[in-house]
Amino acid sequence: MATSVQLHAELQNLGYRGSYQIISDYLRPRRRRRIRVVPPAPPGIRRVTGWMMRRPENLADGERRQFAAILADCPELKALHTHVRGFAEILQTRSGQHLKDWITATRTANLPRLHTFATGLEKDWDAVLQGLNTRWNSGPVKGRVNHIKMIKRQMFGRAKLPLLRRRVLLTAAATR
Repeated sequence: MATSVQLHAELQNLGYRGSYQIISDYLRPRRRRRIRVVPPAPPGIRRVTGWMMRRPENLADGERRQFAAILADCPELKALHTHVRGFAEILQTRSGQHLKDWITATRTANLPRLHTFATGLEKDWDAVLQGLNTRWNSGPVKGRVNHIKMIKRQMFGRAKLPLLRRRVLLTAAATR
């Protein structure tokens, strides 16, 4: 964009005999009305984390393009994404035998938070391997406990133990 000095010089070359001040006064209010073009905000941390945690095939085309651009701009994030996908693959295929190799690979990467996660896995190694290698889990039991707590909260201060017991037993029999 030309400055008012440059504009005055160009107009003088074309035959303008007025002063610089007239041009400056004319342009002053228009300078204040400049519209700044603001680029769209980059996606937030939660959105990028959500993209990282989902399967790549479950991302929409626009999300996939944005995520690829972000990963191309940040090598650390790309390395983290590679390790997260590797861990997700271990969980999905329930292949605990590959977990030690995954932990070794994360130790070589310069990602301190991932090191902390790997250390946590190693602290309870037997339970983690057991959870990955067997098909048994405590999900149904935890679901029942959560349901009982919900009933207890709904009836807090309204009913005594016999009614609470009856509701828990009736809902347990109905869900079988």
